[in-house]
Amino acid sequence: MDAAEDLLCDQGSAALTLAAVADRAGVSKGGLLYHYGSKEALIKGMVERLIEDFDELMAAQPGETYTERYLGATLASVRSGRLRRWAVVTGASGNLFLLAPLREAMTRWHREGLSDEPDPLAAQIVRLACEGLWDVASHDPGLNTEGDLQALEHRLRALLSPA
Repeated sequence: MDAAEDLLCDQGSAALTLAAVADRAGVSKGGLLYHYGSKEALIKGMVERLIEDFDELMAAQPGETYTERYLGATLASVRSGRLRRWAVVTGASGNLFLLAPLREAMTRWHREGLSDEPDPLAAQIVRLACEGLWDVASHDPGLNTEGDLQALEHRLRALLSPA
């Protein structure tokens, strides 16, 4: 999967073939097919891995509420440059079936724990702001400086603080 992600980042989705991935990974095409029976299975696996990575990142974040952890994981992703992986993998799928796990994760990320938040509407606004930040940072990683991110984080956390 690392080789496929690297290939996508370097050459785009048109270059994503099982032969090219196998070559990049240093394995035989047959060996790759043993684990991933098709290009679609490989892409679906990459999407699922990205979701698992983000869930693990969220679990590692400090915060009393789900939204605080979601915000922390989003900012950690932006700061680390992980977003490029998301953009290339989801862009390569081109198939709604392959993106089904991402749609399910997005539904979970935006609904889970919302009713447990001190202010569910503020929590929803923060989660949606995270999506906007994620989208913009995916397309222009240098847009937000660390100072910008700190100010944004401060403002979004303030929305989550009970008045």
